[in-house]
Amino acid sequence: MANLVSQKAEHLIGSEIIKLAGEVNQKIKDGQAIYNLTIGDFDPNLFPIPAMLKEYIIDAYNNNQTNYPPADGMLELRSAIASFIEENQGLKYTPNEFLVAGGGRPLIYAIYQTLLDPNDKVVYPVPSWNNNHYCHLSDAQKIEIETTPENGFLPTADELKPFIHDATIIALCSPLNPTGTMFRQEQLLPICEMVITENERRKTSNSKPLYVLYDQIYSMLTMKGIEHVDPVSLVPAMKEYTVFVDGISKALAATGVRVGWGFGPEHVIAKMKSILGHIGAWAPKAEQVAVSRFLQNKQALGIFISELKQKVTIRFDDIYKGFKSLQQKGYPVNIISPEGAIYLTAQFALKGTTQANGKLIDSTEDITTFLLNEASLAVVPFTAFGVAKGTDWYRISIGTLKESDIPEMLTKLEQALASLNLNQTT
Repeated sequence: MANLVSQKAEHLIGSEIIKLAGEVNQKIKDGQAIYNLTIGDFDPNLFPIPAMLKEYIIDAYNNNQTNYPPADGMLELRSAIASFIEENQGLKYTPNEFLVAGGGRPLIYAIYQTLLDPNDKVVYPVPSWNNNHYCHLSDAQKIEIETTPENGFLPTADELKPFIHDATIIALCSPLNPTGTMFRQEQLLPICEMVITENERRKTSNSKPLYVLYDQIYSMLTMKGIEHVDPVSLVPAMKEYTVFVDGISKALAATGVRVGWGFGPEHVIAKMKSILGHIGAWAPKAEQVAVSRFLQNKQALGIFISELKQKVTIRFDDIYKGFKSLQQKGYPVNIISPEGAIYLTAQFALKGTTQANGKLIDSTEDITTFLLNEASLAVVPFTAFGVAKGTDWYRISIGTLKESDIPEMLTKLEQALASLNLNQTT
């Protein structure tokens, strides 16, 4: 029977995380108590949006701000964002170099569609979020770079360099989804210098530039003592080649409010505007009005972000200490020190162990199932982020976790680990 849809639609893979979350939610519906740490979202009962932002949104609707906004976003919002970015990162961009959209996803899609021709190459590290899907939607060739825990699962210039000579985009994210790890200056600077050198080479052949897509949607959620860095701050010449993705979804725990922004070279932003204008992917006007007001209320903004980071830090610290305690007791787990975003990176080195029922744990799927069934712990394996099968590294998302549930969660995990025959670990 002939395909009834396009090849692109036929072969598009659904979100691996949403699929896993669906299985978990079914267990919860069946009455099982599960610590569901799969979705990169906030429980609004634990992490509500700023009260003043909510008030501003309601005011905007009451004032009938319900018609079409400009395709690139309301000027007052783009101006407020420009001031916010300059104050927080020292980056000077004009309002015309910003594009507002309904969250970060349409912006990433627009970057791919604007910069790529069919079969152009996109280089990105794995684990990373959704680049494989955007490559598929853009008919691009994906070049996946396997990263290591020693580097925080972030790519190095040496790892990227062999693949950039005919690439169009390097897609980077910091703090990184799924790991929560962050670029340091000494890691990012060589990558920027490499991009500049490559683009100088291309100017002689009149080739399309090599761009960096820099997703910094989590940049306001950094842990104490760790500074967010970006390409343009490190190397001003990167301004010509960097397109940023940002927004309020994580910084204001406002994933459902859907106000994101991209910024970069004006000619690129203008083409992204045209693409998203045809799609109609703008953020609702009332929300734009409200976010503009809130970004200008620096006191309320500062207080909220400080309080949000405190809530995140408490959860990070408790889980990190708990895993380190398990490790010290001899259990085969590991965890990377938290740095940013709402994610922890944990290792469950359980392959080769035997469960109490005699079943051998021999794959990533076995580890995931064991944790879910025996520890009531739902976490996402890095296979959902492009890492090869067999990995024992996982993302832990804390946005839906009650602080008071952490001790019991760790106790259940220890009980589950204690039930294994660990002598067979390979």
